[in-house]
Amino acid sequence: MKKLIEIVRMKKDYYVGEVTVHALKGIDMTVNEGEFVAIMGASGSGKSTMLNIIGCLDKPTEGNYILDGTSISDLNKNQLAALRNRKLGFVFQTFNLLPRTTALENVELPLLYNKLVKSKERKEKALHALESVGLIDRMHHKSNQLSGGQQQRVAIARSLVNDPVVILADEATGNLDTRTSYEIMSLFQDLNEKGRTIVFVTHEPDIARCATRNIIFKDGLILRENLVNDRINALEMLANIPAEED
Repeated sequence: MKKLIEIVRMKKDYYVGEVTVHALKGIDMTVNEGEFVAIMGASGSGKSTMLNIIGCLDKPTEGNYILDGTSISDLNKNQLAALRNRKLGFVFQTFNLLPRTTALENVELPLLYNKLVKSKERKEKALHALESVGLIDRMHHKSNQLSGGQQQRVAIARSLVNDPVVILADEATGNLDTRTSYEIMSLFQDLNEKGRTIVFVTHEPDIARCATRNIIFKDGLILRENLVNDRINALEMLANIPAEED
C-alpha cells in the first residue's frame, strides 16, 4: 500500500519569551493511500500543530515529513506553497469562502495559482467539483446566499478542484448542526469510497467514528491509534434525524 504521509521522529518546539513549548515530542505516523484518518485530542494535545505541518503550513523542529514521496525538510517557502497547492486540499471549520463571490468562483480560486490551467479548463474543473458535492444548481449563488452546509460543500469542492493526493479537514463540522454534520460526513465517506485519502481533525467522538482509523494525541505524543470497528454510516444516521432540526 502506498504511503502518502510519512512522519518520522517529528518534534516541534515553539518559543514564548524564554519558555520553550514542546508541541510535538517525537511522532511517528503514516497515512496510506485511500485511508480516512481522524486525528483527535484535547486542546494543546498537538493535533493542530501536526495538521499545520502535514499541510505544509509549518515545518518541524526535528524529524522528517515525506508527502507523496517528497521530503519537505529542504523546501523553501515558495516550494512549500507550490507543493501545498498541487498535493493538498483544505477544508476549514469556518469555510474560508470569499463572501461576495459565487460558488463557482470560490471553487476556481486554487486553480488561479496554476498557470498551466487556462480559464476554460478552470471552469470545467470547478463545475465537475461542484457536481461531485451535489451543488451544481447553486454555482451562481454567492456565499452569503448559501446555508452553512452548502458553504461547507463549496469548500469541499474547492479542496477537490486540484485533484489533491490528500484532503485535510480541520474541525470541518464544528460550526454545523447535527443533521448537517452527518450530511457533510456522508459526503466525506462517499469521497473516501471513491478513493480519496482524508485526514480529519475533530474533537467529536461520533464524527471520528465516521473515519476508518483514529489517532489520538495527548501532550504532544500519540496516545493510541486504532481501526474503527464500530464505524458510523453517516447516511444511515441521517435517516434517523428529523429534517426540521436546527
